[in-house]
Amino acid sequence: MQISNWLVFCGVSLVVCFTPGPAVLLAVSNSVAVGMRRTVISSLGNTLGIFIISGVAMAGLGAVLAVSATAFMVLKVVGALYLVYLGVRQWRSRDNAFASTAPAPAGQMRSSVEWRLFAQGLGVALTNPKSILFFSALFPQFVTPGRPIFGQYLMLTGTFTACALLSHAFYVVLVRLLKGRLASPASARLFNRVSGGLFIVLGLSLLRLRNKAAV
Repeated sequence: MQISNWLVFCGVSLVVCFTPGPAVLLAVSNSVAVGMRRTVISSLGNTLGIFIISGVAMAGLGAVLAVSATAFMVLKVVGALYLVYLGVRQWRSRDNAFASTAPAPAGQMRSSVEWRLFAQGLGVALTNPKSILFFSALFPQFVTPGRPIFGQYLMLTGTFTACALLSHAFYVVLVRLLKGRLASPASARLFNRVSGGLFIVLGLSLLRLRNKAAV
């Protein structure tokens, strides 16, 4: 891949990743609920999801979604329901890691929490049909014909993943800088309800996503 093409891809990826979406919102809400270190776990789950989605897109599912109204609708509804579910959980949450002085849970309980965070990040990535359509539309513009496709897949996906992790870190650090304002129970409750409401809004907006190519 030519360096000029890669730099253009980096620019596009940064704009996309720094535009707040479900993955960024999940990272921010988890940083408040369970702290910065554990937020990395959900971001790693999201990273795995990105690799899976981009691989699936390159394998042709993006084309299927573009022409099949049923397949697109099913994935859209699943993704919307999952985001609404996360929103309801966040809305009802009373967690506030900024004000908590309790030690982190150990053993099996800690492992369970970590797996749940990883599954959240993975689920947010896998249930978003916009991601598959995005990769299907974007990757062909930067793939060099006649060159090994797998190496280009790794480069493009790795670059996009790095941009995604950078955006997560940026927003999480920004929230941590507001730590003092989020320490009170009232502020934590307000934050949880606002972020939970945003998850629900994102889920409902996903239902309005139209597949213009579908018949």
